[in-house]
Amino acid sequence: MSNKNTSEIKFLIELDENRVPEKLMWSAKDGGVEQEEAKAIMLSIWDSKAKESMRIDLWTKDMPVDEMKIFFHQTLVAMSETFKRATDDEKMADTMKDFCDYFAEKLELTK
Repeated sequence: MSNKNTSEIKFLIELDENRVPEKLMWSAKDGGVEQEEAKAIMLSIWDSKAKESMRIDLWTKDMPVDEMKIFFHQTLVAMSETFKRATDDEKMADTMKDFCDYFAEKLELTK
């Protein structure tokens, strides 16, 4: 019998009467996170049978727009870094980072 390790990440979404997220909580016990509040979640899952990604994008109705812009920028930067690690395609990762710089400049996120 194989001894498989598992890990669990949980999301708890509190909705208003129109099913709009009011509160987002997440837990990852292995990472020491227990019922931490978040204002936004972006989750992508790869369906290898259908060869397509599935997405869950949620944000609370009180998520400030300026924070959403920062969240998107940081997510794009992280995606470029993950792309580099996953594919070892440094040229495209650098192109993605250039876009991230452009994105930050246009949104006036740079200091």
